[in-house]
Amino acid sequence: MSRSARPAEDVAQEAARSVGFVALGAGVAAAAVATAVVGGFVAAVARAVVTPDRKRTERVPIHAVDTGRMTVTLERTADTELQGRYSLWFGAGTGHMRVGEVLGTTDTTVTRRIIAIDAGDPTAARRGRWGGWFYLNPGELDVPVEDVDIPTPNGPSPAWVVRADAPDAPWAVLVHGRGVTRAETIRAVPVFRAAGYSVVLASWRNDGVAPRSEDGRYGLGSTEWEDVDGVLRWLTTQHARSVVLMGWSMGGAVVLQTLVRSRFAGLVDGIVLESPVVDWHAVLKSQSRVLKLPRPVRKIAQRILRTPVLHHVAGLRHPVDLRELDMVARADELDVPILILHSDDDGFVPSSASHELARVRPDIVRLEVQTTARHTKLWNHDADWFDARILAWLTEVVQPTDATSAQ
Repeated sequence: MSRSARPAEDVAQEAARSVGFVALGAGVAAAAVATAVVGGFVAAVARAVVTPDRKRTERVPIHAVDTGRMTVTLERTADTELQGRYSLWFGAGTGHMRVGEVLGTTDTTVTRRIIAIDAGDPTAARRGRWGGWFYLNPGELDVPVEDVDIPTPNGPSPAWVVRADAPDAPWAVLVHGRGVTRAETIRAVPVFRAAGYSVVLASWRNDGVAPRSEDGRYGLGSTEWEDVDGVLRWLTTQHARSVVLMGWSMGGAVVLQTLVRSRFAGLVDGIVLESPVVDWHAVLKSQSRVLKLPRPVRKIAQRILRTPVLHHVAGLRHPVDLRELDMVARADELDVPILILHSDDDGFVPSSASHELARVRPDIVRLEVQTTARHTKLWNHDADWFDARILAWLTEVVQPTDATSAQ
């Protein structure tokens, strides 16, 4: 079991954060109602893009819970009807259960098996929040876990470390996405351990675990990469010789920026991206269409983010130029093997940019596509598929001999 579950990271804290794009959209919509003038509305859109969500709304209606039969009946949505294993938060973030197979559906509801109730009384819950990450602490995997504080520009950033048996094993650094914490990345620990890797589960600024930045705003990868750079710097003290970076969603943008900006990027032998943000323009364009925002609003909001002086309207200390974060346009700067896992029905981060990056850099990019796994839930939907793709890529492309000998 883990030697290191931090008291501050209990179920309530983990429940306070989830995939940020839903709340981003809700925040933008709320701003549209509350703002009477176009200029204020555009500024509100810009702020919503870079502002962390501190309160998560439970939007999924819970129709019935039977603790005797261990079943829960929920509103049927594109997410809740998918087979697989998921988390369901309830009770304003105080309760948590893990749910499994779909037992039955109607036109409006889905009934699923409850695998475990970790906290709270679900029988009193009327609404919940669907989550992709499944484990709350890596100690649940029955692996030895260390707590490490990684030096970063904003202060010590907590990380979990799971070491392989071999002292000279390669390393994997797991980087979570927007609006969640490092617990999201626990799902990938088993496959990297199976390949003989030691693993760092990193946190980064403004995620509620790592130190807050001065402005308390997301840089969409343009600033967060510095915290992963800190992990790479720490790995040099561990005599690391080979590192694979893996990022989920916005964590993919963070990982890609680390590769092109870090002075320790020479340690990196490969990158895994799950439901990644490869090009923020594609994400904002997709979300704008969902919210029916006029195209000029999106364009002007992006200009606000990147323009000196105007960027202060969004609360940013430094401008964020989305053009610099477009890794399709900068594809020629990428120089290590990349594995992309993406579902074409993602719903939050369209897979179009992943397909395009694979098209323009077929020499280094391997794209593995699902069609019904939604956003950052490829492991949840089919863990065997997820693990097999990563393990094959690690052993065939990144460490064709070393990864197997390090087990």
